[in-house]
Amino acid sequence: MKKLPLGIQSFEKIRTDPYLYIDKTQHAFAMAEQGTYYFLSRPRRFGKSLFLDTLKCLFEARKDLFKGLFVYDKWDWDKKYPVIKISFGGDVCQSSEHLEKTIAGLLQKNERDNGVTAANKETIGNYFKFLIEACHEKYQMPVVVLVDEYDKPILDNITHEDTALSVRDTLRGFYSAIKDADEHIKFAFLTGVSKFSKMNLFSGLNNLRDITLSPEYSTICGYTQMDVETGFKEHLARTGPNGPVDLAELAKWYNGYSFSGEPVYNPYDILLFFQEGGKFKSYWFESGTPTFLMDMIRDKQYFLPDLENLEVSEQLLNTFDVGNIPIESLMFQTGYLTIKKTATIFNQVIHTLSYPNFEVKNAFNQYLIGYFTEHRFQPDARLYKTLLEDDFTGLKSQIVRLFAAIPYTAHGNLTHYEGFYVSVIYAFLASLGLDLTAEDITSKGRADLTLKFPGHEKIYIFEFKVVQDGQSKSKNPLAQIREKRYFEKYMEDGNRIFLIGIEFSKEKRNIVSFEWEQV
Repeated sequence: MKKLPLGIQSFEKIRTDPYLYIDKTQHAFAMAEQGTYYFLSRPRRFGKSLFLDTLKCLFEARKDLFKGLFVYDKWDWDKKYPVIKISFGGDVCQSSEHLEKTIAGLLQKNERDNGVTAANKETIGNYFKFLIEACHEKYQMPVVVLVDEYDKPILDNITHEDTALSVRDTLRGFYSAIKDADEHIKFAFLTGVSKFSKMNLFSGLNNLRDITLSPEYSTICGYTQMDVETGFKEHLARTGPNGPVDLAELAKWYNGYSFSGEPVYNPYDILLFFQEGGKFKSYWFESGTPTFLMDMIRDKQYFLPDLENLEVSEQLLNTFDVGNIPIESLMFQTGYLTIKKTATIFNQVIHTLSYPNFEVKNAFNQYLIGYFTEHRFQPDARLYKTLLEDDFTGLKSQIVRLFAAIPYTAHGNLTHYEGFYVSVIYAFLASLGLDLTAEDITSKGRADLTLKFPGHEKIYIFEFKVVQDGQSKSKNPLAQIREKRYFEKYMEDGNRIFLIGIEFSKEKRNIVSFEWEQV
């Protein structure tokens, strides 16, 4: 059984040692045949760096490494191209001056690797351009330019706008060399997590093809279901603690990232899942901390249930620049949301976004609860039993504990906003892996939140209201559920339906009334 290539970004190492490799060379071949300038955005730990190194070895005509792969009998191995490879992954950018020194060091390494010296080093843009020309002149072959984590210097400073703008301007001068050296370039590929505005970062490079949402390249990074079932066949048979791995459960947890094509798994999840003996854990989510995203959700008072079924235009999805980062775009590009379906309405492409899988939905909402409460609250171990036994006194106690743990400084002006309370309870229940529908539509209105237990044998319908102390309760939330008959759509044989009305006090920032009844 071949070793798992966890954390290995070297194509040579994977192919010379007995590591498992999922063949992506069909995409590399198609790119080389069809165009010159490419851009790809994918979330972190998705295999971008390995694919970029695969391209490097391919253009260097390292034939022995590709034996048995798609491209082996299709590539012209007699042609060897000089390659300039730049990666910003190994450093944390602190300023534009720091970035210029980093770039100079990277260009010096490429000079040594290619045995050339750039004739002009006055600016990093000139340095890059003349390095490309020197490589072309020495080898009499056009140059391949590969840039990994092109955006990391900006993302390192994304919460410091002035520094981020300065860094962006430095990178724009650097990348402009690609356009200026067009006659010397065979192929160029830039990849990263985010998708910054072409106008602001790649000024003049108009022929850069963005393949981020191109259906033919939707599986360029990540593992398809077929990849998992065939490439990891031996691991699937031997990994599960109670026998072979349950493929449906594996897909539920980790499959579902979609980029306008076949859904894929994040390789990091799959490799760690097998390495850890088949334990279902939030491997990918725990490898990063989305604090910047949490701050945006809080500051913009984002209604969390919307993340289950979010319709956005392709234009919004592509909007990403310093000082102008929509939450929806940020969550998609960083992997917390993915495309579930696409439609064209009045010539506008509309994408429906949602969580890619159980791992992300569950872990994201757990993190949110920790963020809201500054980690003062963890669901009691008895909570699952409370729900299973319909112990509404216990459920009320858990929710009171939850809101009591949220510092008053985190409330701001949100205490009057019903959506805040709905969002917190939604995140609380979603973090348990429960099936929730927010703003559940019926023929007579919308229930705030519906919780469906496995098999829908039991259903909780919630309605919330925010009141001032002493306010009349003549139209309490439980009465609204009864009056609007939100429960009728679920009145099937065998269903047990419970109606729950909760009132929150603006002043107390917690529950002042909790009523329930069974239909």
